[in-house]
Amino acid sequence: MNIVVIGAGAVGQLTASYLAEAAMHVTLVVRRSEQADQLNVRHLTRINVDGTTTTHRVVSITELGELPQQDLVIVAVKYGQLQELYDRISMLPSEVPLLFMQNGLAHFDEALRLPQGNIAFSSVAFGAQVINDTTVQHRGVGTCKIAVARGNNLVFKKLSRMENPLFPVELVQNPERMLFEKAVFNCLINPLTAILLVKNGELLTNKHAFILMQTIYQELAEAFVNLEYTIPFSAVTALCEKTAANTSSMLADRMLGKKSEIDTIVAPILQKALTNGHILPTLRTLYNQMLAIEESGER
Repeated sequence: MNIVVIGAGAVGQLTASYLAEAAMHVTLVVRRSEQADQLNVRHLTRINVDGTTTTHRVVSITELGELPQQDLVIVAVKYGQLQELYDRISMLPSEVPLLFMQNGLAHFDEALRLPQGNIAFSSVAFGAQVINDTTVQHRGVGTCKIAVARGNNLVFKKLSRMENPLFPVELVQNPERMLFEKAVFNCLINPLTAILLVKNGELLTNKHAFILMQTIYQELAEAFVNLEYTIPFSAVTALCEKTAANTSSMLADRMLGKKSEIDTIVAPILQKALTNGHILPTLRTLYNQMLAIEESGER
């Protein structure tokens, strides 16, 4: 398969690395020519969860117009970069399948306005961190879920057959529900870690952080019917345990002085809850606090 990955952040680099390991021809689209040059010379290195390293060859380019023939285009940039990409993605052949790998729900309806006939969405539970322009660290094993919103799942079935226990891929139904459930997990973990400056596991060991997480969960359970059955609180604590050493993406953004995905992840959940007649006061407070931190430029 010829696969294009747009975006060389943690998700894009890790995904490209495992696809290349599965003997797929991978083209990685990056923003800077300096990074493209380094990747083409030094290739893409992955620091594995066991501390070993592997290096795989990927072709790196900076312009979508330079794309070779593709069997799949994976869009792995953060939501804020999607707006400048939609026009260029819409110019790709209509038969090329698209896979979107963003957090939150804000991109769901936007992506489905594109002309391509085969569009899917992904929700990832793995941990990854960019080390430099050519190196990504795999910080935690987690499933990459894929759900087709339009078209067929033939090309995505090929991904699920990679059968790599370190990069499991699972096909699921109902992409909007999948993204909603991932957003709920993110709402419970990311804002707290970013505001308190703690890793995921400390949400369990810090009793006050744990109470805050419980309170947010109770608010969400009241706002969304059957949430306690689809996402029991035990699943939240299990995720915190599994990713205890991880730095959440929102905390990483704060530490780097970057704008976080608070508007992408939390704002749509707040709006959905408000539609159901629920304000979610604790989560709303964290939302505004995170925005205030970003506005002040505090790290």
